[in-house]
Amino acid sequence: MSFQATPKLEAEVNELISHYPVKRAASLMVLHAIQEQFGWISSEAVQWTAKKLELQPINVFEILTFYPMLRQQPMGKYQIKVCRTLSCALGGAYELHKHFCDKLGLDAHKHGAQTTKDGKFTVEFVECLASCGTAPVMMVGDKFYEGVSHAKADEIVGGCK
Repeated sequence: MSFQATPKLEAEVNELISHYPVKRAASLMVLHAIQEQFGWISSEAVQWTAKKLELQPINVFEILTFYPMLRQQPMGKYQIKVCRTLSCALGGAYELHKHFCDKLGLDAHKHGAQTTKDGKFTVEFVECLASCGTAPVMMVGDKFYEGVSHAKADEIVGGCK
């Protein structure tokens, strides 16, 4: 797969770079712009970014691998994020994550985000979603859910069209 920046992305990146005294300082914002348009950041996009910012690819890769919100693989249409920090873990987050994985045919013991074969769902653990008193909590895209039971989880998945 080859990466091809659209004219819109090219213009956005040029604008971003213009706001920084050194091109390298725009690295994170450029990666966000790429992910916003393509949904993830491929190795070809890393090469393009490095060239655009006059860096070595490793400099861009370091940023890509440091920040967990940056994606190195395509994600599902519906991204299910289950909080795993202490309150949610005690409130059943690990069981909730396993329930999603079992329902969607994924491996609950595998580390990192997993996407269903049809590309419809991605399930992953995330760190604190800032609602400790209503554990377990989760998100699907930008929608937030509190006190999620297995029945509510099934309802949430069923509502994804």
